[in-house]
Parts: sequence; structure tokens; C-alpha cells
Amino acid sequence: MGCAGFTCSKNALCALNILYVMVSLLMIGIAAWGKCFGLVSSFQVVGGIIGVGVFLFFVALAGLIGAMKHHQVLLFFYMIILFLVFVVQFSVSSACLAINEEQQNHLLEVGWNNSLTTQRDVEKSLNCCGFSHMDINGSCAAPCFHYSTCTTCAAKIQEHAGEVLRFVGGIGLFFSFTEILGVWLTYRYRNQKDPRANPSAFL
Repeated sequence: MGCAGFTCSKNALCALNILYVMVSLLMIGIAAWGKCFGLVSSFQVVGGIIGVGVFLFFVALAGLIGAMKHHQVLLFFYMIILFLVFVVQFSVSSACLAINEEQQNHLLEVGWNNSLTTQRDVEKSLNCCGFSHMDINGSCAAPCFHYSTCTTCAAKIQEHAGEVLRFVGGIGLFFSFTEILGVWLTYRYRNQKDPRANPSAFL
């Protein structure tokens, strides 16, 4: 029974970390693809996504190696890091789901004003100019600017912002529960004795 429980915990933890590795590689691949095809020109956005992907990859790799070798130190640090990631992700996901329209508009405007490259990306992809008002004498990356038929970007962004936040919040919440499952599995697995090891050894 102990052997079966040990193997079950090990396999479940390995499967969870393989999923995290796949998600991290997908994040890195999508960010690189978006940059190569000119969908996103902001280095901050691309760098941020790739950075999170690389961090998740190394955390998952540490968890996978720790699970395969039943390595006490790796499993301990993996458990601590995964719990901290859970706290942050759960908080952000809850905030995304709980945010009201006024707060949403304020955050969108702050994000808009902080990056000119993001402004150009949004104007080009949504075919709009300016956030809440359009400057006729200014510059705009949208095709409609040449024909003076542009609407403001705030109106177009706000059409989908609520749905996007709910989607991101829901996905984040789902993954945060897989992380707390990972913490529980790691704790359980770490305290189990390896049936192949010396019975007198401390595990």
C-alpha cells in the first residue's frame, strides 16, 4: 500500500510539472511569435511574458527533478516557491474578477499612458486613435487616421476589456488551484518513505 501511494504521488507530481513545463514553453513561444510577426512591438510586454515563462519553466523543472529523485531540499524549495506563486496569482485573479468598470477604465488609461509602443500596437490592431480623445494634429498608427474616420480606442477597448479580465481571472484562478494541489502533493510526497531506500534512512 505504501509503495502504491508513493508511486501515485510521484506520478501525479511529475504529471503536474510536465503540464507547467508545457505551459511555460507555450508562453515563451507565443511571445516570440508575436514579436517576430510584428503583432507586439513593445519589448516590455514581450520581455515580461518571456520572463514569466522562463521562471515557470525553471520552477517546474526543479519540481520534476525533485519528484524523480525524491530530493528533499529541491522539493522543499519548490513547495515554498509554488505557495508564494499561488498567493500572488490567486490575489491577481481575484482582483481581475472583482474589478469594477471605473477601476477598469482607470487601469486601462494608466497602462495606455505608460507605453508609446503599446499605444501604437493598439491603434494599429483596433484601427482607432487616442485613448479618450483624438488629436487631429498628432500622429496615429491606425489606417483610419488618413481618412479622419477614427473613433477613440477607449470605446473599442472597453467593449472587450470586461470579457478579457473575466477570462484571464478565470484561467488564473484555475491554475492557482493546480498550484495549491502541487503544494499539497509535494508536502505529501516529501514526507513519504521511498520503498526502495534504506528503511533506517531519514526521508
